[in-house]
Amino acid sequence: MGAGHSHPLYLHRDSPVHRLPPEVKIVSALLVVVCVVATPREAFAVFGGFALLLAAVWAMAGVRPGWILRRSVIELPFVVLAVLLPFTGPAPTLDWLGLTLSQPGLLGAWNILVKGTLGVLTSLTLAATTPMRDLLVGLQRLHAPAIVTTIATLMLRYADVITGEARRMRLSRISRGHDPRFLWQAGATARGIGSLFVRSYERGERVHLAMLSRGWTGTMPPSGDAPTTSRQWLAGLTVAGVAVLLAGSGWVAA
Repeated sequence: MGAGHSHPLYLHRDSPVHRLPPEVKIVSALLVVVCVVATPREAFAVFGGFALLLAAVWAMAGVRPGWILRRSVIELPFVVLAVLLPFTGPAPTLDWLGLTLSQPGLLGAWNILVKGTLGVLTSLTLAATTPMRDLLVGLQRLHAPAIVTTIATLMLRYADVITGEARRMRLSRISRGHDPRFLWQAGATARGIGSLFVRSYERGERVHLAMLSRGWTGTMPPSGDAPTTSRQWLAGLTVAGVAVLLAGSGWVAA
């Protein structure tokens, strides 16, 4: 799989964070998310500490906060759920600007909003500093199930192929008078999707036979990169260590 297969969330920079081995960043990001989830929702200042920790990582990686924040809109459905909780939660209640709000609902909304936001920002930070190929290599080094890494690798490899096939089919339909804006041509679009599925399935069979003829054993070959050193693990897990301290301080304060 070539190095050119990078996902749209990856931000190419030459920084210490980008140069860390992918398995170190995956473990560190997972530990940070666990610490955020484990922190009591009443520890308001601790969540500010998590935000400052992520901001420090962004500064080290050369990632602008605005770039991350614009891509965090993916959590908007959870924000809608959080907004409804103060109006539907149980007693006790409080009055604010003529509205009767549930105190447990407010805490529940805050809990969903702050933890969901920090989790999304952590995931986006990992994606912005690690190409997709390296993420798969990191999962492989962490001994993730071989079938998972294999399927993800092949999916990434042929996603562009299938996208190109869909684009050619669309241009072919348009050149023959198809206009997808018309509702009565939805049937042609549906048939095109079915044809794309059949073509993709047939292409997958041909690719699988070609792989078998070349000695495919069912698992991806190990990467030839140098092994991760203890210094790299120490540097990468420093962020996770700070997150553990923040979560611990939240429980002490509670």
